[in-house]
Amino acid sequence: AAARRRCLSPFFRSAPTCLPGAVNLATMGISRDSLHKRRASGGKKKIWRKKRKFELGRPPANTKLSPHVTVRTVRTRGGNTKFRALRLDHGNFSWGSEACTRKTRLIDVTYNASNNELVRTQTLVKNAIVLVDATPFKTWYQQHYGAEIGIKKGAKKEEVTEDEKKSNHLKRKLRSRNQNHKLSPLLDEQFANGRLFACITSRPGQCGRCDGYILEGKELEFYQKKMQKKKGKTAQ
Repeated sequence: AAARRRCLSPFFRSAPTCLPGAVNLATMGISRDSLHKRRASGGKKKIWRKKRKFELGRPPANTKLSPHVTVRTVRTRGGNTKFRALRLDHGNFSWGSEACTRKTRLIDVTYNASNNELVRTQTLVKNAIVLVDATPFKTWYQQHYGAEIGIKKGAKKEEVTEDEKKSNHLKRKLRSRNQNHKLSPLLDEQFANGRLFACITSRPGQCGRCDGYILEGKELEFYQKKMQKKKGKTAQ
């Protein structure tokens, strides 16, 4: 009876958990404070104050590549909001050398410099190398330059029909664009497969988006070598 009176006291913070048969609803949080750590000498510290909100840590988002897109909002300090992406399958990717950005579909996570486990679990994080659908960029290129790209060896080019005839002004414009322009053979090969290598630059667990840029030039060569090396190791 004395224990019951103590539990029901307004000054006893965990009253509901003391009652017989009550379920403990309190969950342990992730704390980033140093008050619970020992001193440098190894001695224990006295807990002289309670935990503070600004010392909390939150669990990782571990954003997965999935068609069931899920983004949660998180209330943060100052009433601000973070967007925690739990599952994503698309993003905005920029083709830097052509100054072209398009929304495209994510196909696969292929490489991560920090941890191979993130590739196995298809986790989307900043600086991960992913495969994206090349169709939006291919369509833009054909409209902008009037030239077909990504044609597989042995395949024939489509002939221009009557409906696709262009005005003289448009022909001059396309001619001037193509004058000093050449597409990289590495990119052309990727367009033929319908997939492009891209790097994620946003933080899906913080902003709820998966944005990045298409890999080109030396950077593309570097990552292709890394992936080939990794494939060789797994084959052994």
